[in-house]
Amino acid sequence: MGLTITKEQLAELPKETFDGKIIVVDHEEEVAEAVAHLSNHRAIGFDTETKPSFKRGQNHKVALMQLATDEVCYLFRLNHIGYPDKLVHLMSNPDIKKIGLSLRDDFAAIRQRSVREPENFIDLQLFVDKFGIDDNSLQKIYALLFGKKISKSQRLSNWEAPQLTPAQQAYAAIDAWACLRIYNHLVNSDSPTNK
Repeated sequence: MGLTITKEQLAELPKETFDGKIIVVDHEEEVAEAVAHLSNHRAIGFDTETKPSFKRGQNHKVALMQLATDEVCYLFRLNHIGYPDKLVHLMSNPDIKKIGLSLRDDFAAIRQRSVREPENFIDLQLFVDKFGIDDNSLQKIYALLFGKKISKSQRLSNWEAPQLTPAQQAYAAIDAWACLRIYNHLVNSDSPTNK
């Protein structure tokens, strides 16, 4: 039996915070600089957010794409800037690993904005299996490895709001950054889970 954690154990843990810089990209002319910075990294964390729909049959396009390094998370507001070519090229760049979780849903959402296939993505839900981790939610994987919990309080907030609140920005950033941190920890660690 592999590593696992209960909801009760998770609830007891201290909350994680992202202490890096959060940059909201909501104008197309800001995309080039953000992509240039991200392109200097061999691996980046990835996540998306979509405005929740509470009516049957109602669907929204992905509103936010988060891409993180260890120190910076860029929040690309796709509902404001569309899906610019520079971002499409980054997502399909085979030389940069993009680390995410439950990627099938994210890819389906991205396909509504571009036909170009994303490349060199690592889905942590599949990746953690070989390290003996049975739980495959971001919260539980993170808690098992780092002893802290990631808050999910903003998950169902309005990601198409005119301005993202500080709480939304923090939530969005931590998810992408946490994916990268988990990946880096597992590939560089000598912990028992890495045998």
